[in-house]
Amino acid sequence: MQRRNVFLAAAALVAALALPAILVPAWAADRKADEAELTRLSNNWDKVIVAKQEKAIADNMAEDFRIIDGHGNVENKAQFVAGVMDAKLTIDPYTVEDFEIRFYGDVALLSGRTLMTGTYDGEKFTSNYRYIDIYAKRDGKWRIVSVQITRYPPKEAPPAK
Repeated sequence: MQRRNVFLAAAALVAALALPAILVPAWAADRKADEAELTRLSNNWDKVIVAKQEKAIADNMAEDFRIIDGHGNVENKAQFVAGVMDAKLTIDPYTVEDFEIRFYGDVALLSGRTLMTGTYDGEKFTSNYRYIDIYAKRDGKWRIVSVQITRYPPKEAPPAK
């Protein structure tokens, strides 16, 4: 009987140690898929903002979206979309540097650094900023729920990682 108990305990220990090895690949595959989807959504959102595709911009956003801009102003989804669609605003195509995704369950923080140029009411502008886009997975779909922008002067631009 004692030998059987030792065998059962050993078998339980082996099973307990093997279980994470079985589950991790499924979890890792899901994370890789989420990371690819969020990267795609982020890249596409940048493109549709430049192209002023109102429906595509709004479709990426949750209804309760909010942004805190580089001046500390808070806007909701309708205000943000209206600002991007303003006929006085033209944003040049831009790239994101130092792009990173961090996961917290069904919430993901996407961060990066951007140099944005364009015109507003005929005047050229340049904006250097770091951002955090917060996405939440709701009903199986990732949507952007919040954005925080921190501006910095061009001469103080932090070095790329």
